[in-house]
Amino acid sequence: MEQILVITLQNLKSIPGRLGTSLVAVVGVAGVVAVLVAVLSMARGFENTLESGTSPGNVIVLRSGSSSELDSGFQGDQARIIAQAEQLALVSPEVYVIVDLEKKSSQTQANVPMRGVGADAAAIRSDFRIIDGRMFEPGRRELVAGRGAADQFAGLAVGNTLEFGTERWDVVGIFESGGGSAESELWTDSATLQGAYRRGNSFSVVYGRLDDPGRFTEFKDALTSDPQLSVRVERESEYFAEQSRALSTFVSVVGYGIAVLMALGALFGALNTMYTAVSDRAREIATLRALGFTPVAIVVSVMAEAMLLALAGGLIGAGLAWLLFNGFTVSTLNFSSFSQVVFAFAVTPGLLVQGIVIALIIGLVGGLAPAIRAARMPIVSALRE
Repeated sequence: MEQILVITLQNLKSIPGRLGTSLVAVVGVAGVVAVLVAVLSMARGFENTLESGTSPGNVIVLRSGSSSELDSGFQGDQARIIAQAEQLALVSPEVYVIVDLEKKSSQTQANVPMRGVGADAAAIRSDFRIIDGRMFEPGRRELVAGRGAADQFAGLAVGNTLEFGTERWDVVGIFESGGGSAESELWTDSATLQGAYRRGNSFSVVYGRLDDPGRFTEFKDALTSDPQLSVRVERESEYFAEQSRALSTFVSVVGYGIAVLMALGALFGALNTMYTAVSDRAREIATLRALGFTPVAIVVSVMAEAMLLALAGGLIGAGLAWLLFNGFTVSTLNFSSFSQVVFAFAVTPGLLVQGIVIALIIGLVGGLAPAIRAARMPIVSALRE
């Protein structure tokens, strides 16, 4: 251990003399970590947004076979049967449509969800509160916009009037809902939205809150066994976790793919750096061997230098990803509902640790071959260099 410490310290002291090649390795590793953490933080943020604000007692009822609220639907009498279930303490039959709004960042049109809700909708979403203006009045062409939607899309300031198709809607309030997906939506009265979109007495989905979360199975069995209904019953948290899976999987695959390609470049940078270090210090290494330093000490010291350079790169990359992307808000298309979801990148401690571990792996692999070469270097020929 004493030999390893002595040689490692000597290696580190020589870094200023080969600063250029050392920076190549550090910057390469930092780039890998920064890109990987940034991309994965997008998936993590999307998941957090869809799962935030959910409650274990909240349930969602959709038509059997539907994949999302967009392709689900019930007639009024079916929605009434669901609403009368004895296990529900609160219930809100809702209408879900898509409207076009312009993105502030790109001035392009985007699909934004507009939801017609019942009287209990705000109570079911326990974190719902108006932060600017007021709640819409039932029966009037008024809407409230989620905080995320108001930040990302044009025309959603309180007092503005929007036109969807042939209808004009007054924006009367801005709301938040615990950072969940509802903040990407526009809300209005369900009966008003039915009339505006000629939906008759039909609904897209029924949201509810159980009087006891433990009665979920009882509630589900009661609805799925009713011959008048053909429904899919899920807990709110499970439904939104499923909604986030497609995009999260896609982003993760792309993120790891990019990271692998960049890691190969960083690996060659690390190899070049460590081979240069061994070559520049060939006579010094041979002298140490002649003085009795073991090959194991030489190998470990070179590996330690490679790992420390990689660690420095990993810390820099993780720090940059956290500074630049944590909390950065964007909107993207939810593959399941084909509507925009506003979310913030989430650079979590787990992602930072994952990035640093990958940096250390690059350092380990990049330092192994040069370390072995240094240990096997013939003493006599190395002393002649």
